[in-house]
Amino acid sequence: MLTLLTSMYLVVRAVTWDAEPIRVVVTGAAGQIAYSLLYSIAKGDVFGKEQPITLILLDIPPMLPVLEGVVMELQDCALPLLREVIPTDKVEVGFKDIDAAILVGSMPRKEGMERKDLLKANVAIFKTQGSALDKYAKKTVKVLVVGNPANTNCLIASKSAPSIPKENFSCLTRLDHNRASSQVAMRCGVSADKVKNVIIWGNHSSSQYPDVHHAKVTVKGVEKDAYDAVKDEAWLRGEFISTVQLRGAAVIKARKLSSAMSAAKAICDHMRDIWFGTKDGEFISMGVYAGGNSYGIPEDLIYSFPIEIKNKTWKMVGGLPINAFSRAKMDATAAELVEERDTAMDFLSQ
Repeated sequence: MLTLLTSMYLVVRAVTWDAEPIRVVVTGAAGQIAYSLLYSIAKGDVFGKEQPITLILLDIPPMLPVLEGVVMELQDCALPLLREVIPTDKVEVGFKDIDAAILVGSMPRKEGMERKDLLKANVAIFKTQGSALDKYAKKTVKVLVVGNPANTNCLIASKSAPSIPKENFSCLTRLDHNRASSQVAMRCGVSADKVKNVIIWGNHSSSQYPDVHHAKVTVKGVEKDAYDAVKDEAWLRGEFISTVQLRGAAVIKARKLSSAMSAAKAICDHMRDIWFGTKDGEFISMGVYAGGNSYGIPEDLIYSFPIEIKNKTWKMVGGLPINAFSRAKMDATAAELVEERDTAMDFLSQ
């Protein structure tokens, strides 16, 4: 019996080892977010502990020497799941037959740059990448846009890849979701895993609305509504919201660098949930195509909603009651996204 079990184990291990690697591209791969992200992907924290990976690192030509150093470090980690690392500055290489795309690279806002100039630069980047996804990637590819302005960049990429379902595109608001959960947890004196179902509505910008009207907090084994657990409505409707909205700027002010470790963790959370699904009774936040939503949000937007995921397919959590306070904030962030979209579409058509 022992011999039989041992043989079965060896067969399972052999099948795992011979499994086809999935191909994952990370853009902006020489940057600091990618530097915090790549190790977690390569060691199995995102796509599973039995899933071999081919990592494609895409960046602009001047960053190729830096990418070579990143490749050496990944090799030196001696990670058993990492089958190949491909550094490149060519989209036809970067997006060829990929299963997942994590689009971190974008034009950052520079001093003196107006928002429309930032949008114009990023429309060009994400039009190119969307077209390359359309031409070279698998039609089942899951695309996560991280580079800011993430929602509108995601919309442009999706529109530039008409043969890939819109539902395959999402943008990162999980960092904001994690920030909101953590703030509530610290306020209640519990660990972050005791908080669930916070919602980030709208844009990944300072107009976003972190909402805890539907959130639950487990305190000393008892699950409570977040408002009952926190017991401070003024804080929840004031300082809490502004803290989450402005957290990125606060990190930059303190670190003199933007969020990297927490952004990488949020990317891992987001992609792992796409791959393996959300827990029963829980939802997370992600920016998705707004078509068919039940919250009165203009449909041709990438907007952050509460989301459940099963079998690599997301579903918007609909029908949650929305009070007047929430309605005003949800509409305000939608208005910002409409303005961004219209400006970006003018550039896209040029």
